[in-house]
Amino acid sequence: MAGVIESKLAELGLTLPEVVPPLASYQPAVRSGAYVYTSGQLPMVDGKLAVTGKVGAEVTPDEAKELARTCALNALAAVKSVAGDLDRIARVVKVVGFVASASDFTGQPAVINGASELLGEVLGDKGVHARSAVGVAVLPLDAPVEVEVQVELAGD
Repeated sequence: MAGVIESKLAELGLTLPEVVPPLASYQPAVRSGAYVYTSGQLPMVDGKLAVTGKVGAEVTPDEAKELARTCALNALAAVKSVAGDLDRIARVVKVVGFVASASDFTGQPAVINGASELLGEVLGDKGVHARSAVGVAVLPLDAPVEVEVQVELAGD
């Protein structure tokens, strides 16, 4: 039986994906006390990147914003893999977003809004968080966007 958060995802037409397997020597998420920290999540769908390149060059800001939503969805899957149930989320504490940017692109905050807005749609007030949006030269696999999420769990 789906919990409240997974029911909200379904209401939004979204399905929680399988956890993206690590690309190197790390875990998709780890728990420390009441907190879950995800590794950087790429916009992987069915095991591959749909889009590669730099935002502001090969990738439009609107495309990148959608990719950031995918990253956030992958982060929720990673959280569930260690928390057991997304309904245990008390709040999202922090989101860090990385945008592989063309040298003149400065719209990183608008791109990472894709992740922030998804978390707000799914979690309501529990999805309000602190955030950093950083432009970088390149990301793994030439991904346009990478997002990591830190959540606090309730009931511990």
